[in-house]
Amino acid sequence: MKFITDNRERWGVEPICRVLQFPAATYYAASSRPASARELRDRELRPQIRRIWEANFRVYGADKVWAQLRREGFHVARCTVERLMRALGLRGVVRGKAPRTTIGADGAERPADLVQRQFVATAPNRLWVADLTYVKTHSGWVYVAFIVDVFSRFVVGWQASRSLRTDLALDALEMAVWGRRGEQLRGLVHHSDRGVQYLAVRYSERLAEAGAVASVGSRGDSYDNALAESFNGLYKTELIRKDGPWRGLEDVEHATLEYLDWFNHRRLHSELGMVPPAEFEAAHYHEEAPALRAVSH
Repeated sequence: MKFITDNRERWGVEPICRVLQFPAATYYAASSRPASARELRDRELRPQIRRIWEANFRVYGADKVWAQLRREGFHVARCTVERLMRALGLRGVVRGKAPRTTIGADGAERPADLVQRQFVATAPNRLWVADLTYVKTHSGWVYVAFIVDVFSRFVVGWQASRSLRTDLALDALEMAVWGRRGEQLRGLVHHSDRGVQYLAVRYSERLAEAGAVASVGSRGDSYDNALAESFNGLYKTELIRKDGPWRGLEDVEHATLEYLDWFNHRRLHSELGMVPPAEFEAAHYHEEAPALRAVSH
């Protein structure tokens, strides 16, 4: 039907039908038939699905597109979204395996492992995880440090550099502390792997100044810092591998800034009940406020 419609002006309906051995009467009858309720609904949903997919770095699969449609007030079945995405040629990104990026400091004295692979927090600023990853560019390697709040998956600090210097991780920490200014950080657990950047004296001193307690994975494998490794995998999958190649540091910095703004404020997270990190934190503080007022009275 679509082929005939697309080429009827060029060759005519009857000649095409003769070649295809398709009854012309059937084509005319189908063409004059009013669109079904399903087709009308599909016509409404197709541009909305494409809009959501495009607006979210073209990484959403059917689950997240469906969740965003529901957040916007569209009542639609998940199977419908999956069917229409397949028809539109849209699909979510597939995550790869995250590589190891930090240089271990096995001979150095290190803090205890206070997390023991239990990446759970009951409120913001109770547990942060930190890690490094790398990006290949035309002008050489670019290294990126991230700090993630375990409670909400909010990226509280990040920094990019052309070298794996201690200041790379320290600058990310400074951003995290500054971004959470005015909030209680005393007792916060900062967890990382055995990378030399995180065991440096200046880094440890800055944590202590902020009132945070350092924690370092004890076994030295990726599971000891699994949540940070998981974020690195998302970052590489949803941005770096998808939108490269990259020219250099400035190129990566600009793209990372845009990605993190989306990640923190608009990206839906299945671990958070399909809401963005900022919204998840706001809901926590909203629920906590009445209890605090009751205690103060």
